[in-house]
Amino acid sequence: MLAQAVDSYLSVRRACGIELKSQGSLLRSFAAFSDAKGKHHVCSDVAIEWAGLTGSADRHARRLGEVIRFSRYIRAEDPTHELPPPVFGSEKWPRAVPYIFSREDIQRLVQAAAEFGCHALYRKTYSALFALLACTGLRVSEAIKLRYEDITPDGLVIRCSKFRKSRLVPLHETVQAGIERYLERRRPYAPFDDHVFVSLRRKPLHINTVEAAFRTAVDKIGLQ
Repeated sequence: MLAQAVDSYLSVRRACGIELKSQGSLLRSFAAFSDAKGKHHVCSDVAIEWAGLTGSADRHARRLGEVIRFSRYIRAEDPTHELPPPVFGSEKWPRAVPYIFSREDIQRLVQAAAEFGCHALYRKTYSALFALLACTGLRVSEAIKLRYEDITPDGLVIRCSKFRKSRLVPLHETVQAGIERYLERRRPYAPFDDHVFVSLRRKPLHINTVEAAFRTAVDKIGLQ
């Protein structure tokens, strides 16, 4: 059954540290669709039909692209699987032109975060968060998951991040001091939650909320 081949493919790639959450769902959907049509090997016509069932042209290309990658893998053991042609075009999203923040930009951004919002902890939280991101290069998702125990004399322990790996991020003594100053204000506000950064609802920050705060700060200083 094609579903078994999909499970084997996903197991191998996940063993390499790739999560494949949405990709796994797509491939299982394709396998079920193909098996229902009595096709237990990758068939180009069936793959193209399945990929075009839902979404926009970009979505069609992405769905078919997952089957193409799966087929390349499985054909190494069984060449009777067909390799579908990319009839929907490229599945790659155009990348935005990056903006490189200068030191002055970062200083203004942190200062802007320290001045907006109606609550003192809100201002402290985002100014501290943006400063930490600038100093360390952490991903936003990594920063908002930080807990008290992750702050060590040797730096920040980033647990199970990309590819399920952990790492230690050294901190300059001025950054360590800045984190401690922030925590002096933060600890009494949400004493029963050990996340470093919390919202005014006394819960961990959500990435969408952080992105909204970042856009507000960027607009405030007129960078975009």
